Amino acid sequence: MLIRPATVDDIPAVLPMVTKICALHQEWDNAKYGFLPDPEQRYQPWLIAQTKEPKSVFMVAEDDTPRHPPQLVAFLIATTEAEIPIYQIQEYGFIHDLWVEPDYRHTGIGRLLVKRAIAQFNQMGVQQIRLDVAVANEGAKRLFQSCGFRFSISEMLIELS
Repeated sequence: MLIRPATVDDIPAVLPMVTKICALHQEWDNAKYGFLPDPEQRYQPWLIAQTKEPKSVFMVAEDDTPRHPPQLVAFLIATTEAEIPIYQIQEYGFIHDLWVEPDYRHTGIGRLLVKRAIAQFNQMGVQQIRLDVAVANEGAKRLFQSCGFRFSISEMLIELS
């Protein structure tokens, strides 16, 4: 398995994974994740911009085994965000999405992507990384906790008519 920085050329292979993430999130909580039509196409320009942003971490995992042509099987996208000016931390890393194709789960790819993102943010001098995990996503909770993340808040939502 090859883990490497994503390029603009990888985005067509990442977009179907984005579609799957959006569908899964919408299945878990449509009120929270009520996407506009074609969310992957709306995500595309932002992903392109992140390939050029030095304070972003955008990585892909490529199955490069000789049994078949190389194909992307996972990705992680994270950015550096500014904190409001009342806190000691001025900026933090934020992991927006991590996806591993189902056939490649439980192989360590997700953990490797997260650990590399942590290392890259550390090299940038970022002191804190945050992320959101859907309440229903027990696998992601276990993965991120095993990489050193802890729960810090619980987001709550109310729908108004």
